[in-house]
Amino acid sequence: MFFIGKIEALRGLNKLVDLDSLGMPQCPATLEHFQPVSMDERKLVINHLRPSNYPLDCLPTRLIKDIFLIFGSYILKVINTSLQSGCVPSTLKHAVVKPLLKKSNLDPSDLANFRPISKLPFLSKILEKLVFIQLEMFLKDNNITEKFQSGFKVAHSTESALLRVYNDLLLTVDSGNIAVLLLLDLSSAFDTVDHQILLHRLKHCVGLRGSVFQWFKSYLENRTFSVHLDQSCSGARPLKYGVPQGSILGPILFILYLLPLGKIFQKFNISFHCFADDIQIYLPLKLQNGTTDSLQLLLNCLAEVKLWMEKNFLHLNESKTQVLLFGQKLQTTNPDQILGSLARSYQTSARNLGFTFDSSLKLHKQVSSVVKSSFYHLRLLAKVKSYFGFKDFERLIHAFITTRLDYCNSLYRGMEKSQIQRLQMIHNAAARLLTGTRKHDHIRPTLASLHWLPVFYRIDFKILLLTFKVLNGLAPPYLRDLLNFQSVSRTLRSNNQLLLTVPRTRLKRKGDRAFSVAAPVLWNNLPFQIRSAHSLDHFKSLLKTHFYSLAFK
Repeated sequence: MFFIGKIEALRGLNKLVDLDSLGMPQCPATLEHFQPVSMDERKLVINHLRPSNYPLDCLPTRLIKDIFLIFGSYILKVINTSLQSGCVPSTLKHAVVKPLLKKSNLDPSDLANFRPISKLPFLSKILEKLVFIQLEMFLKDNNITEKFQSGFKVAHSTESALLRVYNDLLLTVDSGNIAVLLLLDLSSAFDTVDHQILLHRLKHCVGLRGSVFQWFKSYLENRTFSVHLDQSCSGARPLKYGVPQGSILGPILFILYLLPLGKIFQKFNISFHCFADDIQIYLPLKLQNGTTDSLQLLLNCLAEVKLWMEKNFLHLNESKTQVLLFGQKLQTTNPDQILGSLARSYQTSARNLGFTFDSSLKLHKQVSSVVKSSFYHLRLLAKVKSYFGFKDFERLIHAFITTRLDYCNSLYRGMEKSQIQRLQMIHNAAARLLTGTRKHDHIRPTLASLHWLPVFYRIDFKILLLTFKVLNGLAPPYLRDLLNFQSVSRTLRSNNQLLLTVPRTRLKRKGDRAFSVAAPVLWNNLPFQIRSAHSLDHFKSLLKTHFYSLAFK
């Protein structure tokens, strides 16, 4: 009852759905019928699905996967019947909710600190995955999804989202302006989605018709859930709102629910980026006599965003909204004077998709966070080293340490050498722990024997890898907008060298760190043989050899 009461309080019990006021444009493309699923497609999906561990499944998931060939044809018939008739069996619409503590340091006695994660029948996940594949293909072919939404999309990630935002902030500061970044927080966003509005949006904004629309209507209607905690279980309750967290279709349905939101930001010409329900908006502020006219534009935009969210039963948590300012002029300007009513949310640093942004753009706090966390895990790993073989322990090092060093390291380009050295100390300590190298022994031979690139080269490697993906259509289109091939009017030998244009910057310390500047510089300095690699694997292989020769020559 706690979760039901929480969601109804956020939505507002007295609200009525006014579909006519949503102002949704018609989608020219339509998807009316699902394609029948073949046995090969069905088998491929099952092999790639993780076990669901649904408590009410009559058979364990692993057993179902092992004996699929025996009764796979019966499951296939159920799935194709569901797709063609537009009806989802009621037995596949009951979720077992396992409350998950949002953070390990939160009080477990406070129910508000738990996130309701839904566990669904394995057959339901198979059906959802097959629907997801066809829906995703339709959305991609007709360019329906939001360009600046990076959540749950192929070739998109938190790093690609942060790289674009950070690039734009650096260039704004480089131009001499102050940049403002707002991190908006939504309360229980997935759980407050209104089914009536979602269906209306799927029909008008997305273009779902016929049996496809009926299938999604059946999928959302008459859903139930029960809460399981340890050995206790609640009775079944109707799920009137929201998309199940833990389902396969839930994330993409939520993204489509937010589809009209981007039009508001475009209307006010304000840059934005979303990762699922994490929304950040940013724009340059031009100061005139210590004040800015751009702030009113931002406030008007926020007011319209808040109104849109109220109409769509989404709750903007203003107490958790964070505002950051970036720019050289901040040293002589009072942030309160610039931000006006937003000053109460002003901070000098904030966590953004797991990466710490700070007003100075020096990333000292981000590095400190990585150093602290990594050394903590190294101390724990040292205690269990004797229980693992060399290869297994190396995997643990990569899982707990290397992943932290590599997370969003494309943003580290141009960072102070002292900060790079702090990260390298972690890398060295991990290598010493793995190999037993003594403290005062030189670490370079050890790194070379392990084939571990130093941190400095790992940063450049990541940027060049992203550059290759961008140029070959394997990265988000918003990164492709940042890179351009050199165009020369005359016929020169350099025309076919696959060189990129390097934008000019004013402040070397800031502008040169932007991806749109750093990537072309690094790319153009590569040998042509590497730039012209015919595949991603080929490019990785050549690039590794190139960097190993530079790092350990």
